[in-house]
Amino acid sequence: MNKKEYYIAVNEFSDGLYRFALKLIKDESSAQDLVQDAYEKVWIKIESIETQKVKFYLFRIVYNKFLDDKKRNKVIYFEEYLHEPFIDQETSDLKVILNKALSTLPLIQKSAILLRDYEGYSYDEIGEILELSASQVKVYIYRARKQLQQYIGKLESVI
Repeated sequence: MNKKEYYIAVNEFSDGLYRFALKLIKDESSAQDLVQDAYEKVWIKIESIETQKVKFYLFRIVYNKFLDDKKRNKVIYFEEYLHEPFIDQETSDLKVILNKALSTLPLIQKSAILLRDYEGYSYDEIGEILELSASQVKVYIYRARKQLQQYIGKLESVI
């Protein structure tokens, strides 16, 4: 990879990478830090990274850095894990309800569903990013969708 390809990667992938980090961490400045750290690591290893794999490399760095920081308690994780469905009668904003539902998922399921449904990656691409097989990714996404369905309930009760 050369400098021109690096700058193209910054332009192409930074928005998606930031969205992914923000959904994981729920803090804008921490998400920006994760993205910046990922691009810094790519810059340091610019000559040894293949251009075709930089996208997966960036997402993997963000995901692994998030896990490392969470283990070291450097990340303040503000999500509430609710065990029963909660739909506020005054809240009809589907986005808010979906974000609450996403917060109930285990991290690996949440990451897989975000990469698939928000970012549009294939099962194989998600497997590369999360270091899983494509069949494991399919199972995690299926379980996540089932849990989201149970949390949200029938769409008629939301709208």
